[in-house]
Amino acid sequence: MISKIMNKFSRMSIRFKLILAFTLTAFFMFMINLFMYVEVNNKMELVDQVYSSNVDLNDLLETLEETQQSVYEYLNTKSSASLENYYRMEQQFQNQLSGLNRQPSDNKLMLREKNIANMSDTYLTLLQDTVQAKRGRNVEKYKEGYEKSKELYQYINNWIYELNNETFKMNSTSYQLLVQSLKYMEIVSSTVLICITLINMLVLLRLARNIVEPLGNLAQSANQVAAGNFDVPMLQTDSEDEVAIVTNAFNTMIASIRQYIIQIRNSMEKEQAMKEQELLMETHLKDAQLKYLQAQINPHFLFNSLNAGAQLAMMEDAEQTCLFIERMADFFRYNVKKMSDDATLGEEVESVDNYIYILNVRFAGDIHFSKNVDSALLFKKIPSMIIQPIVENAVNYGIRDIEWEGVIVLSIFQENDYIRICVQDNGKGMSKERIQEVYAGEIHANKSQKDSTGVGLNNVINRLQLYYGEKNLFRIESDGTNQGTKVTISIPLSEEEQRCIESY
Repeated sequence: MISKIMNKFSRMSIRFKLILAFTLTAFFMFMINLFMYVEVNNKMELVDQVYSSNVDLNDLLETLEETQQSVYEYLNTKSSASLENYYRMEQQFQNQLSGLNRQPSDNKLMLREKNIANMSDTYLTLLQDTVQAKRGRNVEKYKEGYEKSKELYQYINNWIYELNNETFKMNSTSYQLLVQSLKYMEIVSSTVLICITLINMLVLLRLARNIVEPLGNLAQSANQVAAGNFDVPMLQTDSEDEVAIVTNAFNTMIASIRQYIIQIRNSMEKEQAMKEQELLMETHLKDAQLKYLQAQINPHFLFNSLNAGAQLAMMEDAEQTCLFIERMADFFRYNVKKMSDDATLGEEVESVDNYIYILNVRFAGDIHFSKNVDSALLFKKIPSMIIQPIVENAVNYGIRDIEWEGVIVLSIFQENDYIRICVQDNGKGMSKERIQEVYAGEIHANKSQKDSTGVGLNNVINRLQLYYGEKNLFRIESDGTNQGTKVTISIPLSEEEQRCIESY
């Protein structure tokens, strides 16, 4: 319950908090003063009532005397005025007697009141009989009645006097208790008033601290930010007033500035990384170009010479020699021309066909090559010289010098959002350690290998990663020695390219 109240209080505005605090303070002060006023009035009424019983007894005693006197006057004068006065005093006396106790009680004062009331009833009855005897001219009877009433009057008078004295003593004690009670109430009221005042002061101090302390922290943090320190801690606040709104806005501003700085830093890092990638791509391309052109002083002279040899072979009816030279010229022309440009999958597959043909001419058809290619994918642009180096590695390190018939299979197909290019052989296989060395770039093209074009797997892996901006696009699988090797290249497809393939 208290937590809910504090939660609601924290959501209030500063203006409402101040108004509420002063209103509650004024309310409590008013209630305390009202309480003291009511209690003092009640005590004063009790003080006034302390001796009221004595006043009533004195009035009763006076009425008794006047009643006795009115009877005496009537008996002596027998005037109508005296008789009327008697009846009036008798009625007044009876009314006053009604305030006396008439019930049995163990209380001494109550029992005395009961006796006075009973004797007074007897007294009044005796007076009535005396008056009637007087009116009936029965002299002996009214004289006898008067004497008896006079005697009873003396008893009642003494009893009332004694009751009045005893009541006065008791009322004096009550009066002293009431006076002490008033003093005690004054002390208690003053103490409560002081406590309420202290509590109100503490509440106001707490309220002021809740307002001033967050503002001080906010000012300190703002000074640090103005000095260029954006690593200031976020300010904490549990309220929802104006100070909390400003604090949250300040925290949001600091978070935005930090995020903006991070974005600028990331942009600069990305820009630097892109520049490094461009330089690295250019380095790899130039490296591949240099390796292909190391033995070529004049490529055009080589192509023209090969074409001249093909024409000479045709003139001599050497068709196989002519076809070999043409394939050789096409292979080298593609290598030189495409090193700085992208190529389609179709051009890459054609280059692999020329490469396999040249090898089969050299090795008398020992290279058993087959392909399973989805023709709908041949339009896809990819970095040049990607497939041929993998086939070259399958020949040189996979099926060469094995004791069984070597087979190389090229497969190109679509799988989900990628084009999979798989080159699989049944040759020597690769160990897991060897595969990890390839991934780590610790194995490079062997410049001394006479049948190599000079483009190694490391060059292919790096160019794929730089071209597409993704890792894990190159995967090597092998079950171990003499279990063959499978190399898979994954080429990402855009949504537009997927729609083109589906509509093919």
